[in-house]
Amino acid sequence: MSTFNTSMFQSIKDALASSESKGSATYNEIMQTKVGNTFTVRLLPFAKDPSKTFFHYYNHGWNSFATGQYVQTLSPQTFGERDPIAEERFKTLRTGSEEEKEKMQAIRRLEKWLVNVYVIDDPANPDNNGKVKILRYGKQLQKIITEAIEGEDAEEFGPRIFDLGEDGVNFKIKVEQQGDFPTYVSSRFTTAGKIDLSEDKQKDIYDNVFDLSEVFTQKTYDELKDMLNEHYYCKTEEEAPATSAPEPAAPPEPEPVAATTNDSVEEDIDDLLKDL
Repeated sequence: MSTFNTSMFQSIKDALASSESKGSATYNEIMQTKVGNTFTVRLLPFAKDPSKTFFHYYNHGWNSFATGQYVQTLSPQTFGERDPIAEERFKTLRTGSEEEKEKMQAIRRLEKWLVNVYVIDDPANPDNNGKVKILRYGKQLQKIITEAIEGEDAEEFGPRIFDLGEDGVNFKIKVEQQGDFPTYVSSRFTTAGKIDLSEDKQKDIYDNVFDLSEVFTQKTYDELKDMLNEHYYCKTEEEAPATSAPEPAAPPEPEPVAATTNDSVEEDIDDLLKDL
């Protein structure tokens, strides 16, 4: 009789379903840092593999020209792989017409990071207090965290920013409005405000962090082409133009700006080419 049985098959089905739903479930654990609030957290390491404590990624997003709804996706350049959306943007900025270049500004390419945190105070959602959540942040907070780890503030903070004990330090994330966008420049690490957690509770928190590599679902190259065709060109796969890269894995580029003058386009292209 075969060793493969119905029970084993059911386990495979359950594992597949779990894998497909895991990303969306973990995504819901991301904190919402709303303007006008100050959030207090402790950063948490990924104890199973400390090198994966931070998840650094690139993201594409734009308002669909087909539906008007906002669409976004993880860029394969996060993993050093080819990205048809980045390739199409590169080609358009280099050789497209002025009209095509202007339209391409709609696609925003953002650089972000994820890290696990223990929430001490979330004034926007107090139910998060005392729980492990995921902090998503950009370059402003990354600069503050990097300074605390290996910069001018490293001597004062260093490993203490990941310590849940009495020697640990809190991260106060202050979200303010600056023009049309939030700013985090007033955020800081502080020794003020101790938390009282037993060693067993600390271990439980460290053991229950999220695997940040599972937060987003990674689309294949062809799936990203289909997304571009549907939501940017508003065409079927048969009608849409083929996407091809002048160079594989184009280097990271800065967030696009609203200006569409020749000078700004040339600067975008220079940024794209500078590391080739």
